[in-house]
Amino acid sequence: MQSNPGSTVASKQEESQIAPLFQALTLRGITLRNRIAVASMCQYSSSDGFATDWHLVHLGSRAVGGAALVLTEATAVEERGRISPQDLGIYRDEHIEMLSRITAFIREQGAVPGVQLAHAGRKASTYRPWSGQGELKAGDGRWNTVAPSAVRFSDSYPQPAELSIAEIAEIVQRFQDAARRALQAGFQVIEIHAAHGYLVHEFLSPLSNKREDAYGGTPENRMRLLIEITDAIRTVWPDELPLLVRISASDWTEGGLTINDSVAIAHELKKHGVDLIDVSSGGNVASAKIPLSPGYQVPFAAAIRNEAQMTTGAVGLITEPTHANEILRQGQADMIFLARELLRDPYWPLHAARELQQEITWPDQYTRAKL
Repeated sequence: MQSNPGSTVASKQEESQIAPLFQALTLRGITLRNRIAVASMCQYSSSDGFATDWHLVHLGSRAVGGAALVLTEATAVEERGRISPQDLGIYRDEHIEMLSRITAFIREQGAVPGVQLAHAGRKASTYRPWSGQGELKAGDGRWNTVAPSAVRFSDSYPQPAELSIAEIAEIVQRFQDAARRALQAGFQVIEIHAAHGYLVHEFLSPLSNKREDAYGGTPENRMRLLIEITDAIRTVWPDELPLLVRISASDWTEGGLTINDSVAIAHELKKHGVDLIDVSSGGNVASAKIPLSPGYQVPFAAAIRNEAQMTTGAVGLITEPTHANEILRQGQADMIFLARELLRDPYWPLHAARELQQEITWPDQYTRAKL
């Protein structure tokens, strides 16, 4: 059957009339309804890693609100990999049941459920923000932490033990096991957390990685753990499902990771089946001075997109629909990851569509409020 050239032209014209923020994005076999993602935000509301009704309502409301991709908070691949005792986990088969309920609800709303797989490394065994600061006391459930090197994050954080080669292999296995559980739980996207000073970032950065073996020293050695985790996940994660990585593109500290390092990391990740880099920064140096302003991390996303030819997500004090739309229009990123603004307004995508004069589908139950 011959195609209708007129229909092709019409579809292109229709697409050109859609604001970039509300254009669909296809990653492998998954098509996202727009370019808005719910960035991972710790809720500190679990016990022994189990998701609760809080997570169902928190994540579900963002799906109802119109986001295309809804990511869980940093979800620990092993018990000692939690930031706090109240962190979400996916290190037990028993965690799957409630997570499945959450992913089913998200998918029913037309959004895509994603899980961020994480290990806190030397920043583990600490209080959640409203319960205290720094290292847990023994009576509050303190546990031993691990890192690439026996270097504290700060004086108020735990003293980590340096991981052996055998222990590193075990952690890679934990990530692979978590990916299997994620698939069983109905997630359609995995994001590896390699940012914000947690374990994988600790290996990447020369400021926290002082090793002299195959996992330290050269940039290639320091990214070895991330590549091994990526490969391990890709062996159990279906080819049609996307794999994302969140990185800190800069340590904002002399001698730390720079954007040039991060472009090289992105180049390598692309070879290993990663589909999008979620570009953040900082978190590995307690004293780092970060010049906060709206969109302050967008240039990092743009550099990785342009120099590594990698699909990227931009994040960081992006709050206005016109700003988010312009980032995409200028080709600085392919997606916008929102965090605090979606805490303030779970329905930001619906409101953004109105501001940008875009016609999108509202939940049937809410259509009476559309006009």
